Amino acid sequence: MDIRILRDVMVPMRDGVRLATDIYLSGDASALPVLLERTPYDKAGTNHADFSVANETPLSKPDIARIFASHGYAFVLQDCRGRYGSEGVFRKYMSEAEDGADTLAWIRTQPWCNGAIATLGLSYGAHVQAALASLNPPGLAAMFLDSGGFSSAYHSGIRQGGAYELKQLTWALKHALLARETMEDAARREALEAVDIRDWIGVDKWAPGHSPISAAPEYESFILEQWKEERLSDFWKQRGIYARGWYDEFADVPMVHMSSWYDPYALTAIENFTGLAARKRGPVKLIMGPWTHGKRSLTYAGDVDFGAASTLDDVFGDYVGLRRRWFDHHLKGAPADPLPDAVYLFTMGGGSGRRLPSGRLDHGGSWRAAATWPLPGTQLTTLYLGSDGELKHDPASVPGSRNFTHDPHHPVPTIGGAIASGAPVMEAGGFDQREGPDFFGSKPPYPSIAERPDVLVFDTATLDADVELTGQVVAELFVSSDAVDTDITIKVVDVYPPNADYPDGYALNIAHGILRLRFRNSFEATEPMENGKVYPVKIASFPMSNRFCAGHRIRIEIAGSNFPHFDINPNSDWRVDGEPPRPAQNSVYFGPGQSSRILLPVIAATETA
Repeated sequence: MDIRILRDVMVPMRDGVRLATDIYLSGDASALPVLLERTPYDKAGTNHADFSVANETPLSKPDIARIFASHGYAFVLQDCRGRYGSEGVFRKYMSEAEDGADTLAWIRTQPWCNGAIATLGLSYGAHVQAALASLNPPGLAAMFLDSGGFSSAYHSGIRQGGAYELKQLTWALKHALLARETMEDAARREALEAVDIRDWIGVDKWAPGHSPISAAPEYESFILEQWKEERLSDFWKQRGIYARGWYDEFADVPMVHMSSWYDPYALTAIENFTGLAARKRGPVKLIMGPWTHGKRSLTYAGDVDFGAASTLDDVFGDYVGLRRRWFDHHLKGAPADPLPDAVYLFTMGGGSGRRLPSGRLDHGGSWRAAATWPLPGTQLTTLYLGSDGELKHDPASVPGSRNFTHDPHHPVPTIGGAIASGAPVMEAGGFDQREGPDFFGSKPPYPSIAERPDVLVFDTATLDADVELTGQVVAELFVSSDAVDTDITIKVVDVYPPNADYPDGYALNIAHGILRLRFRNSFEATEPMENGKVYPVKIASFPMSNRFCAGHRIRIEIAGSNFPHFDINPNSDWRVDGEPPRPAQNSVYFGPGQSSRILLPVIAATETA
């Protein structure tokens, strides 16, 4: 079929800025349903994730547009404001609601549009969808949001638990280098290329003109804004980064929220699904796989493999085909519903635990469908922390505590997890929690995270039957510190027993959590801690679904940092300018009146059969 392309149509926004837009049309001159993808990554570019099991070469955005156009859609690709061919200044996330709605309004006036417009896109391409949907614009008919759409960027995606996600900085440096202004300014390009991000992500504070991206002031501006706005202020409740504040106004259209357990937008997808499914006719769907950010056609995440049946392709067909069937059903009235159930999720675990020929751990897993989230049959099960390092069903009968020192100059290293855009300082996925060299090069590594003196480890007894955890683990802890502020992090770990391939066993990271303790009572107000005073705190992990097999142990690690996933808490008084970083002596308590405990989302055996 012949495809006609209208290139670089400059679509005007309400403020007069024009956005570069390509339109792909079939030879049919009639009005068609329209698919819109808005991107800051070049409308003529290629997304790293757009490959399939059958074809390992990623399709370019124009390739995908031609496929949809050949199946009876008008496909619109647009560069976001300030990116590539579009005019204006790029202010990350903050203009996407209005720009998206203005683009839909323009599309509706075009002779090739039949009035029904659907949206699609990965990551930022999902954020822009949720942003425009918060305005409920006329013409929006369906959505497919993949790994994004900020339910609350303050709670996941930019910040978590009051801490700042350093992936925002690594992203900004990478894309400042790709910006049009950098291509046109040799001095700016040279300055950015000379930056070693490792020199900038310790405990030193950034300031205008003193940051790794000071050569790109428009990028530095939004990074400093995100970093300095540490409270849950009105800044964080704007359209585009706070869908949960606009659920009532949100468009009521068929929508898919898709993410994965090692993706930083896992919580966003689940919160958007639960918040919107309760309010909308939709239908609203949720898909949660085991992969890292967007890598839906890989069988592995980091160093662990989930088997050939773990890919999106194996369950739903390839990604392009699934989305086409979704839009055919809801925009063209095709009778076959490609997603008849509300929830589809992959539960990790159940593999052999041996090393595969690829060199990765065989962790295994399987897909299932469900009617709701949380899953039917979820039972919150309490395990108490003990001074002996065990997780037990009964609380300690006598008071006790375990102590650790959080040294901001020697933070606990990030080894995998729900990360994206972390290169060159961190990698997403599942890994054996064994250390590499000290990030700052000043200390030799410990054999494993669990052997560090600044990490508290709590294990169950060896499991005599499989246990599935699906949901969020919650740590309800009693803690103290000699600092006015410090961080408490948690990590959920699946501990494999030793075997011939892994003689020391394998400690696989499953999920993480963090809380900056000055936000222990509210994210809208800060409160210093008193030296030695015991405080109750609650820390929820990122969502997960993992089968801990018989013979394994469930481990909870508690520390004061997870770096460079999150910025380092200097433990100093944030209210005093120039106060230097200092070690914090932190304690976790047990026993009557201060029984620190873990709440596990256990799925009943009848639900896992």
